[in-house]
Amino acid sequence: MSAVPERVHMRLTVNGEETPVSFAPYKTLLEVLREDLGLTGTKHGCELGECGACAVLIDGEPVLACLELAVQCEGRDIQTIEGVARGTELHPLQAAFADLGGSQCGYCTSGMVMTAKALLDRDPAPSRERIKEALSGNLCRCTGYQQIWESVEEAARVMREAGR
Repeated sequence: MSAVPERVHMRLTVNGEETPVSFAPYKTLLEVLREDLGLTGTKHGCELGECGACAVLIDGEPVLACLELAVQCEGRDIQTIEGVARGTELHPLQAAFADLGGSQCGYCTSGMVMTAKALLDRDPAPSRERIKEALSGNLCRCTGYQQIWESVEEAARVMREAGR
């Protein structure tokens, strides 16, 4: 019978940088990002995959980091909210959320932005219904969602005009 290793050592590609990391094999990607890599923009929410606060992009697709084991992420491209801005320039989604009130308490915002980014990367001009559908797994207790949908629409408009 083989013993489970106490720690695994691997390299994860996070926000475009390959990073060596050592962690217990049972840790979720959420735990490794926050506890081992210090990337606290990804939020602990329900830890059951029901709220979307921990959404990150893996190979461009939104994934709930609380449900993904970190050991499954070797060789994959992980993007967190910390990797969305270009230096000091906010991503159009981040700017729109700030300008239009899409972020109130802010707890859900990183998951919303990451999920919306995946949508806009695939569909630069989504309908309101498509935005609602894409964000349906991300819960917000503050905004009532109207400002969130408007923020995604505004970011899409800005991105189209900028040719992004």
